Amino acid sequence: MSKATILVADDDRAVRTVLGQALSREGYEVRSTANASTLWQWVQDGAGDLVITDVVMPDENGLDLLPRMKRARPHLRIVVMSAQNTLLTAVKAAERGAFEYLPKPFDLRELVSVVDRALSEPRRGAGAEPSAGEEEQLPLIGRSPAMQDIYRVLARLMGTDLTVMVYGESGTGKELVARALHDYGKRRRFDFVAVNVAAIPRELIESELFGHEKGAFTGATGRSAGRFEQATGGTLFLDEIGDMPLEAQTRLLRVLQEGEYTTVGGRTPIKADARIIAATHRDLRQMVRSGLFREDLFYRLNVVPIRLPSLRERREDIPELVGHFFALAESEGLPSKSLTPDAMSFLRSYRWPGNVRELENLVRRLAALYSQEVIDVEILRMELSDTPSQDAEVDGEQNSLAATVESRLKDYFDAHGNELPASGLYDRVLREIERPLIELTLAATRGNQIKAAKLLGLNRNTLRKKIRDLDIRVVKGIK
Repeated sequence: MSKATILVADDDRAVRTVLGQALSREGYEVRSTANASTLWQWVQDGAGDLVITDVVMPDENGLDLLPRMKRARPHLRIVVMSAQNTLLTAVKAAERGAFEYLPKPFDLRELVSVVDRALSEPRRGAGAEPSAGEEEQLPLIGRSPAMQDIYRVLARLMGTDLTVMVYGESGTGKELVARALHDYGKRRRFDFVAVNVAAIPRELIESELFGHEKGAFTGATGRSAGRFEQATGGTLFLDEIGDMPLEAQTRLLRVLQEGEYTTVGGRTPIKADARIIAATHRDLRQMVRSGLFREDLFYRLNVVPIRLPSLRERREDIPELVGHFFALAESEGLPSKSLTPDAMSFLRSYRWPGNVRELENLVRRLAALYSQEVIDVEILRMELSDTPSQDAEVDGEQNSLAATVESRLKDYFDAHGNELPASGLYDRVLREIERPLIELTLAATRGNQIKAAKLLGLNRNTLRKKIRDLDIRVVKGIK
């Protein structure tokens, strides 16, 4: 007996066939069409329990049809597919009421899972109407699977005020994610205020965030609005939150708990009305365990965690990023440039310790400094002449890791020098390093324990035991 009827609209016959076979095997009845007009007629007639539609069709864009379908049948669930795998596509689909957005090519098992979930979850109201003027420059570039996961998460968060914590190496685009959440969110008519916490002197950070009154301290010759006040109605982005001193963490926690603050030297509470997005390249969980970051503040900020992939994890995006940065340089008056195929292959094999920021700086140098219209691999080798050999890369990574561990241990000893345990410090440090190492490896392999065990050089059963003993939660992919 058929469970439900699925309406499929896609101008690609092969896609219609594959979807029809896969959904039929699950017991669904499938009706397929190659155009939007037939789909619209079916929806008007009350047919179907779920719609799966492509974006680009010969007679109408599926995203343009979506609001009409939602107005005609507000509770009809719609899944949008697209080969135009950009952030804007995901955002438009979410804004116009889509239940889910799936980039092409898609995984059939994932699609069937989405269909099952769409038909079983409680019904909610229709999505928001699309906003005007959306065809602006995209803040994030890339069509890799890693970026598609990010786009889908961001699309779900656009219409909310949930606090977001963005994790990622330096240069991965953490501020771009924050700006995307603001620019496409419901607070976009107000200001986006960014604060680099690491760049503010310890003694000035509270004044910088919350403002001060005249005479509050030496040099305070007048009232000054803080960043919270400047961001009223909009978004406050706290970059490098892991570098915030403990005393400032305490005050920030109070603001997040009570929804109000006072200026330095002031007595009248001021209502805090800003969406908070924080970012860090540090491991905050490890900092909590080491006593360097407040646990209660961590949970207030880590409501929705987003981990940005390094450029090494999304090398397939490098050609598109290069083209984007060359176009930006050309729009700023620099001559048009391109790369030879060998040069592009060279870039894709490079280690990119500086991530997307390093790539952008390289492209701008190429556009500004070289007369050649087509850049060859020899120029890149010269520009990146400090590229380490494979052995040197490993040594460099190990030295960098050793330096990082030494720095964090020094912080720990500085903070707890008078409270060190009487014994067992060696085992304790090893345990605290082991947990984040396994957690990050599982995150990098999207929860695939076989790949994680291979990457760690552990037996799979040993890894399973450590996951159980350390109470590590394994999450497969970004949902």
